[in-house]
Amino acid sequence: MSSKTSSNVFRSTHPLVTHKLTLLRDKRTEPKKFRELVSEVAAMLVYEATLDLPLKPQPIETPLAEFEGHVVQDKIGLVPILRAGLGMVNGIWNLIPQAEVWHIGLYRDEQTLQPVEYYNKLPVSPTVQLCLVLDPMLATGGSAVATIDILKDWGADRIKFVGILAAPEGVQALSDAHPDVPIHMAVIDERLTGDEGPWPAGFIWPGLGDAGDRQFGTG
Repeated sequence: MSSKTSSNVFRSTHPLVTHKLTLLRDKRTEPKKFRELVSEVAAMLVYEATLDLPLKPQPIETPLAEFEGHVVQDKIGLVPILRAGLGMVNGIWNLIPQAEVWHIGLYRDEQTLQPVEYYNKLPVSPTVQLCLVLDPMLATGGSAVATIDILKDWGADRIKFVGILAAPEGVQALSDAHPDVPIHMAVIDERLTGDEGPWPAGFIWPGLGDAGDRQFGTG
C-alpha cells in the first residue's frame, strides 16, 4: 500500500510499515532488533515496488489437474550501497530468492558530504533486467545518485531506488538527477540537519541516527 507523492516518488502508507518504523526510530532499540526491523521493512517496501513486474505463462500440474500458471519474467538484481544497504538484502531475498546481489561501496565525505566510491564488483555487462538500489537512508542523495550513475554506465535499463527514511533534499536531488528512476520510501522526514546540535550536518531529521552504526553496533 503506497501513495504517490510526485511523478516518481512512492511513500508506503501500510500500517505495519508505520509501526515498525516507530520501533526503528526509538533510540532504545538494540542492534539485533534494529537489523530485524530493517530486513522486515525492506521486504514490505519491495513488495510494493515490484507490483509492475512482468509475468510469463508457465504450465504446471497441481495434484488435481493441469494449470496455466505465471512466473516472474525478469531477472532482478539487488544493489545494496555498502554498508547500511546490506541489512535490507535478506528480507528481500525471502521474497525473491533468485535475485542476484551486486555490491557497490560508497562512503560520504563528512566535510564535503559528497560520495566517494571504494568498491565495485559489477560484471562486464548487465545480467539482470531490473536493478533495485538499496539504502535505508536517502539523506543528501549523493550516494544514490552516484550508484545509479554507475549502473547506467554499466548498461542497466530499469532501476528503482528502495529506501526507508528520506529527507526532502535527498528526494529532490535524486529526482533531478534521475527523473526516470522510481523512488520507494517508507517515509519522507522533515529536513537535513545543519551545523546545530550534536549531530553533524547532513543527517535526516528527526530520522533514526546512523543506520549503519545502529545495525552493526558501531555507534
